[in-house]
Amino acid sequence: MKEYFVKQANCILRYNDFPGKEIPVLFIHGLGCAGSFDYPQVATQEALKKHRCIIVDLLGSGYSDKPDDFNYTVKDHAEYLAEFVTSIGLESFILFGHSLGGAVALSLAEKCLERIDKIILSEANLDKSSVGSTSKYIADCDMQEFLENGFNDLVQESQESGNQMWAASLALWSPRAAYLISKSAANGEEPSWREILYSLDCPKTFIFGENSLPDSDMQVLDAHGIHIEIVKNAGHSMAWENPIGLAKAIENGIQRK
Repeated sequence: MKEYFVKQANCILRYNDFPGKEIPVLFIHGLGCAGSFDYPQVATQEALKKHRCIIVDLLGSGYSDKPDDFNYTVKDHAEYLAEFVTSIGLESFILFGHSLGGAVALSLAEKCLERIDKIILSEANLDKSSVGSTSKYIADCDMQEFLENGFNDLVQESQESGNQMWAASLALWSPRAAYLISKSAANGEEPSWREILYSLDCPKTFIFGENSLPDSDMQVLDAHGIHIEIVKNAGHSMAWENPIGLAKAIENGIQRK
């Protein structure tokens, strides 16, 4: 892994940087996940291995530092990532975001519009978190109770329900980071992440897992000129369930003009 010092948080962001001669792809993971856990198997597929693939662990997750005095909002993550892409020389790149990482990606896109060649999202948060989502569940908890008990309970419940991959990744998160980004997702932003997506002047792709369908948003996004890709034999956790299919869907998005 490589390291980048985040000045405003006084800590280290850690990331993988897979070499490739074609346009770079920056991967941003979702809540309870980590780029180092989710995307190496995707980035090394035949469909993407010609691209330079930069895979971050957001602060508070994975192998990155987990400072107690960082705010962990969607915008806070986007701010240090904007400095990060400049520091590693990304003049033009493809931006990929999954789930709540999609909201971070869209907030980042707004900060570096001239550098975004294409944006590709997989089942991304476009609106405030709704009832039934994990981020809304966390955000509705009392913060102190979640930090003391709720986080560990969520990890254990995920293990017992068979969602062991997510439980393993979630267990590496800072409970505070998980709570604060969830609160940020529940509060939303203005303009909304959906409005940012619609306004972007670049090719846009939204990926659904086949097992997540039907989803009424598929027609809504299509009507706004956003290309739709579907990963077969996968649901929300498509990076684990079908990495070959996800890599191909990302490649299809890259090829859009």
